[in-house]
Amino acid sequence: MPSYPVHDPRRFLLVLIKPSHYDDDGYVIRWWRATIPSNTLAAMYGIAADCAAREVLGPGIGVDIEAVDETNTRIDIAKLIARFAQNGNFGLVALVGVQSNQFPRALDIARPLRAAGVPMMIGGFHVSGSLAMLDGHAVGLDACRDIGLSMFAGEAEGRLDTVLRDAADGRLAPLYTYMDDLPDMAGTPVPLLPRESVSRTLGLSTSFDAGRGCPYQCSFCTIINVQGRTSRFRTADDIERIVRMNWAQGICKFFITDDNFARNKAWEDIFDRLIALRECENIPLGLMIQVDTLCHKIPNFIVKAKRAGVTRVFIGLENINPDNLAGAKKRQNKITEYRKMLLAWKTEGILTLAGYILGFPADTPESIRRDIAIIQNELPLDILEFFCLTPLPGSEDHQVLWRAGTAMEPDLNAYDTEHVCTAHGKMSRAEWEAIYREAWTLYYTPAHMATLLRRTAATGGPVGSLVKILIMFAMAVRLDNVHPLQGGLLRLKHPTERRPGLPRVPAWRFWPAFVLGTIGRQARLIGAIVRWTVVATMISRSATAKTYTDQAITAVPDDEESSDLLTKTSGAQAAVAHVRKVAALTAGAAR
Repeated sequence: MPSYPVHDPRRFLLVLIKPSHYDDDGYVIRWWRATIPSNTLAAMYGIAADCAAREVLGPGIGVDIEAVDETNTRIDIAKLIARFAQNGNFGLVALVGVQSNQFPRALDIARPLRAAGVPMMIGGFHVSGSLAMLDGHAVGLDACRDIGLSMFAGEAEGRLDTVLRDAADGRLAPLYTYMDDLPDMAGTPVPLLPRESVSRTLGLSTSFDAGRGCPYQCSFCTIINVQGRTSRFRTADDIERIVRMNWAQGICKFFITDDNFARNKAWEDIFDRLIALRECENIPLGLMIQVDTLCHKIPNFIVKAKRAGVTRVFIGLENINPDNLAGAKKRQNKITEYRKMLLAWKTEGILTLAGYILGFPADTPESIRRDIAIIQNELPLDILEFFCLTPLPGSEDHQVLWRAGTAMEPDLNAYDTEHVCTAHGKMSRAEWEAIYREAWTLYYTPAHMATLLRRTAATGGPVGSLVKILIMFAMAVRLDNVHPLQGGLLRLKHPTERRPGLPRVPAWRFWPAFVLGTIGRQARLIGAIVRWTVVATMISRSATAKTYTDQAITAVPDDEESSDLLTKTSGAQAAVAHVRKVAALTAGAAR
């Protein structure tokens, strides 16, 4: 963090912090290079930069903005307090994009800063979702009031001006809420982070949201209750501006964070603009997007995604049991389309990643093992990411349990979708936790990883890129006991960053253990990289690389009904019967 030697009444100090959260040993999860960039941090930096350019605090009063992602940057609270003291506490520390699992850490950052009189605010999905779905006091919000931490609910476009002026005047309100007044995104300040911040993520990648909101009703989702059920979009001009501003600082890899880019009404205009930038101006775009399981039915969507620079796509598969999907109100997922959809992406050489939730009502350890085997054998999916079904504050699931007085995990740090937070009808807590950890080893076996590489080589996909992702997802839980999306390269720790209430490990014991653990971890990682690079090279150079085939990458016949995917559950059988009925009715109407 830069230092400011003397108080200058014409310089307002704005520090934007995206908190991390604590691991199972109580240490802040922080990396030399983190995996996922924070879009909220980029969005808030862009909005703040626009405020500074417009001199919202008055003529001649500048705003010094700093963006800190704690997943890759250590926060030295004592130094931060000293900096604000040198600046006469003329400024604001904003804890942005705070999720429920990050809320305890956010409060631990805030308490000493507030005690020193530093003006502070907290916003993000936990505050916004809790205010939207609960009584305004539940799940820790009163702790904010107790320490004088202002809360912000909603989106900051067009609203940060007011907050900054109030902070500068020393009159921050306890609560700013705009949940019923979501802004139009077109023409608003675009997400942007300085290269210095972006360089702390793997692959020099950043992010932006092309749209917000979702029309679906998934009961486990918080997005629909925070960003609304009406989709709002940036324009193609906005997206071009984002790309050009980042390319000016040498950044061309983006994670488009829309929960479902395929339902963005402007998707084609945006893809066409990106195609022009990529093909006519030679900007080497590399994109990752998130879509639903029916996107392949949109004409030209996948073809244009490839031309626009999409190399990876995250799909909300969630489950292969229709009974589970219906219970979670995710009726838009049609398992009869899964293989066709995945093959459509694989044909274009785009790597597929899918989220898979464990803990739906019909799940048991045995059914989960069966379903993972079905996915391995029958679906041409590259990466499978496992999550525990979690009643996140801000979701309908949490609201229902909260209103009924059902017991839920009291420690919000556990609401990271890796830990069990409520009871299950068919599994004990221990069984649920055990099958979550087992799921990673079941899917990422050496045999199946080799199969995934063979499929990619046979279909002309990027084998080298797949190796990198496979290692990250296969090793994260084993090496670091964290979800791969919370992982990174080279774990960093500090003895002072242990959660309050847990004993501080003496430096003489902490540092030798940390160094030895790091050496062992890196040795295992390097070994895996060498091993799988050799395997991938052998597969790619094999004489049979292009002729390899299996059930998953075989074209789907129109009358396929005998696969395990479509026969092993009553819900799947009902889904097939429904498809047959619709086909018969359609054929009859055509005659």
